Amino acid sequence: MKSFAGLKQKYIGDRAFYKRYLLLAVPMIVQNAITNLVSFLDNIMVGQLGTEQMSGVAIVNQLIFVYNLAIFGAVSAASIFGAQYFGKGNHKGHMYSFRFKLYATLLVTGLTVFLFVTKGEGLISLYLTDTVGNGATELALQYGKRYLVIMMAGLIPFAVNQAYATNIKETGQTFVPMIASFAAVGANAVLDYLLIFGIGPFPELGVEGAALATVFSRYLEALIVIFWAHMHRQKNRYLEGAYAGFGIPIGELKAILIKGSPLMLNEVLWAAGMTTVTQCYSVRGLDVVAGLNIATTITNLFNIVYLQLGACISIVVGQYLGAGELEEAKDADNKMIVFSVFCCVIMASIMFAAGRFFPQIYNTSPEIKKLAANFIAVSAIIMPFCSFSHASYFTLRSGGKTLVTFLFDSVFTWVVVVPAAYLLAHFTGLGIVSIYFFVQATELIKVVIGYCMVRSNVWVVQMV
Repeated sequence: MKSFAGLKQKYIGDRAFYKRYLLLAVPMIVQNAITNLVSFLDNIMVGQLGTEQMSGVAIVNQLIFVYNLAIFGAVSAASIFGAQYFGKGNHKGHMYSFRFKLYATLLVTGLTVFLFVTKGEGLISLYLTDTVGNGATELALQYGKRYLVIMMAGLIPFAVNQAYATNIKETGQTFVPMIASFAAVGANAVLDYLLIFGIGPFPELGVEGAALATVFSRYLEALIVIFWAHMHRQKNRYLEGAYAGFGIPIGELKAILIKGSPLMLNEVLWAAGMTTVTQCYSVRGLDVVAGLNIATTITNLFNIVYLQLGACISIVVGQYLGAGELEEAKDADNKMIVFSVFCCVIMASIMFAAGRFFPQIYNTSPEIKKLAANFIAVSAIIMPFCSFSHASYFTLRSGGKTLVTFLFDSVFTWVVVVPAAYLLAHFTGLGIVSIYFFVQATELIKVVIGYCMVRSNVWVVQMV
C-alpha cells in the first residue's frame, strides 16, 4: 500500500495542479482543435473536386509543413529562454527573445519563398510516381503549382503571428491566441465553401479558392493578435522598447544561438525527414499519396491533445526552472507526462474505433478509402507511444538540452526512420500498410531513450 501511495503522490497531482495545467492547456487544445477541424473540412471540400486536386494540394501542404516547422523551430529557440525570463520577471530579456523571433521567422520566410519560386515544381514532382500511366500525376502537378503560388502570400503573416503568439503564451495568456485562431478558422471555413464551389456571387475557383481562403485567414489571425498585444502593454511588457531599436545584446544573442541553433535545425531536419518518409511511400503510387493525405488529416485532429499537453510541459516546467524551483519542476513534469499519456490512450481508442468511417466522406475510389482506414488504425495503435516521446522531448527542451533533443528527434529520424521507410518501400514486396506500420513502430525506440533521458534529470537546469 505504501508503494502505491508513493506512486500516486509522484505521478498523480491534486485538483489545484490539474486546474492550473488545464487552464493553460485547454485554450491551446481548443485553438488547435478548431484549426485542425477546419483543415479537415478544407481537405474534404478539396477532396470533392477529385483525387488529382486533393493529391496536388496535399503535396504542397507537405512542403509548407516543413516551413511551418522551421518557423516553430525559430520561435522555440528563443522560447526556451522566454518562459524562464518571464518566470524570473526579466521583461527586458523577454523583449530581446521576442526580437530574435521576429528576425528569425522573417529570415526563414524569405529563404522559403526563394526556394518555392525557384524549385517549387521540382519539389512537387518528387511525390508524383505514375504507376498507372493515365496522366493523373501531371494533373496533380498542375493543381499543386497553382495552389503553391497563392499560398506563398500567407507565409509572412504566419511568421509574424508566431513571434507574437508564442511570447503571449509564455506569459500564461493562451486565451487571446485561441480567440484569434477561432476568428481565422471561421473565416477560412466560410471562404473555403464559397470560393472552392462558387456559391452565390463568388467565382468557382477550386484549389485556388482553398488557397485564397487560407491566406486571408492568416492575415486576419495575425492582425487580431498583434492589435491585442499592443493595446494591452501592461500584460505584454516584453513590447516595451521592442521597436525602439534593432539590436540584441551579444550575451543574449549568443546564448539563444548556442542553445537554440540545435532546436531550429532540429525542427527543419525533422520536418524534412517526415516529408522524405512520405516521398518514400509515394513511390507506391498516387493512391498512396491520397490515402496518406486523408489519414494524416484525421490523425492530426486527434493528435492535438498530446501535442498541446506536451507544449504546456515546456511552459510550466520552464517557469519553475526559471524561478529556481527545481524540485517543483521535476514533480510537475512527472505528473504532466502521466496525464498526457493517459489522455492520449483515450483519444487513440476513439480514433481506432471511428477511423474506418472517416474516409467514406471523401469523393475518391474504394481502394484509397481502404488504404486511409488502415493508415488511421496504425496511427491509433502507435499514438500513446508518440505521446510519451513527445512529452520527453519538451521536458528536455525546457531545461535547454537542445543538443540532446536534436539527437533525440531529427538525428533519430534520419538515422532510423528515413532509412527504414526507404528500404522497405524500395526493396521489399511488403504492402504499403505493413511498411507504414513498421516505420511508425520505430517510435518505441524513442520511448526507451526518452524515458532514460528524463529519468536522468539532465534537464533540471536554471539557465537565466
